[in-house]
Formats: sequence, C-alpha cells, structure tokens
Amino acid sequence: MMDILLQTIEKAVNVDQDEKELIARLFHEKKYAKGDYFLKESDVCRNVGFMISGVMRYYINDDGEEKTYGFAKESDFVCNNESFLPQQPSRQIIQALEDCTLLVIGYSDLQKFYTSIKSGERFGRLVIEQVFVKTLQGLNSFYTDSPDLRYEKFLKEYPDLLQRIPQYYIASYVGVKPQSLSRIRSRNTRRE
Repeated sequence: MMDILLQTIEKAVNVDQDEKELIARLFHEKKYAKGDYFLKESDVCRNVGFMISGVMRYYINDDGEEKTYGFAKESDFVCNNESFLPQQPSRQIIQALEDCTLLVIGYSDLQKFYTSIKSGERFGRLVIEQVFVKTLQGLNSFYTDSPDLRYEKFLKEYPDLLQRIPQYYIASYVGVKPQSLSRIRSRNTRRE
C-alpha cells in the first residue's frame, strides 16, 4: 500500500530512501466501512487521507438536502482543506460509499512531512494547487454549464464510478433530481 503513495509522491518530487522511511512512519492505514464518515459536519478535519481502495463522497447538508460536490477514489487525496488548514469546524461532510482503505496523516505529522522531506512543502503546494483548480472548475461548471454538459464532464472525470455509486448521488453532483438524470442519460445514450 505504501508503495502506491510513494509512487504518487515521486511523480511530483524526488524522495530519497531515508525520506521514504519517514513517510512510511508518518502515514498509517485506516479502514472505513461503507457509510462511515471520514469527516462529519461541525467536526474539525484532523487528517489528510490517500485513497488505496474504495470511493468517498463530498457533500454538504443544505437545510436537510444533501448536495454532492465531489468524489474521491483510488489514488486521490481526501481532505477538507477549508477545515484542515485552519483547524476549524467543517460544514462539509466526507462519507465512504464503499468499504475504503486509506493511508492517513494527521495535522502535526503533515507539518513534519513539510519540514523533514526536502521537497515536502513543494509537494504540498502542488497538491493544494490541484485541489484549488478542480474546485474552481467545479464552481464555474455549476454556474455556466447545462446539466447535460455537467453529466458529460462527470463521465470523463469519473468513468469508472458510474457503476460503483448510486445514481441519486450522481444526480446530486450534476445538480438535478434523479428523474432528470434518467432523461439526460437517455439523451446521452441516443447520441452515442
């Protein structure tokens, strides 16, 4: 498992053998059963996780209605940076949609990663930049793209999730009711 994380880190920055051993001590395995929460609303996000297996959903509870705004799958990092960075309560929720295995690192250990790994801070910056760009793209898409186009983007970004997660979560992510998603899927199938 640690090899997958190390390969991901090494795609972005170089790490020597001593640094690899330190990384292996800083991250530890954690399992979540389907339905378990990585982060509950009002809790402080204490960890960053690296997905080894499974799927997690990011959502908010908007006056009793769950609104999905993202998914994490194998080789993705999982975190609510809005809560994690300032160590403040979260409005977002992160929940396992399948049984999940993650490698997690706590806030203080991440600070050790940044200071003890030569390129640790650079790696952290690169990950945060990716999250920032993805967040802006999602926000822009929600305000400017039609539901049909948002569904097409979902298919391109998460082609392997279509059969792994319930359709009502996909509908929520696209910003429509499940019945509308059925019509979008039907139109999409006819075009193929």
